[in-house]
Amino acid sequence: MNRQVTRMIRHMAASQQEMANILEANRHVAVRMAQLVHEIPPDNPSFQDIESLTEHSMNVSKSIAIYLSGLADLEEALAEHMALMVKIVEIPDDGE
Repeated sequence: MNRQVTRMIRHMAASQQEMANILEANRHVAVRMAQLVHEIPPDNPSFQDIESLTEHSMNVSKSIAIYLSGLADLEEALAEHMALMVKIVEIPDDGE
């Protein structure tokens, strides 16, 4: 039983590490996009049209939202897996 639990924990840890790696890559994209937005001059920016500016702004917002949603999903997965492991291992709740 302990071997199975250990294997499950290892597999969950590996999958969560992969999720964290993906989120890290998404974070870099979101940060870079936000940096580019800050580079836009406040006076007379020369954009082709307002539609392209709006589209790019929405892409930055979507990227940040996707990143934050991914963080929430990772947190939820971690909580679910920890709850499952606690049930399986039956850790005594006597303050130790």
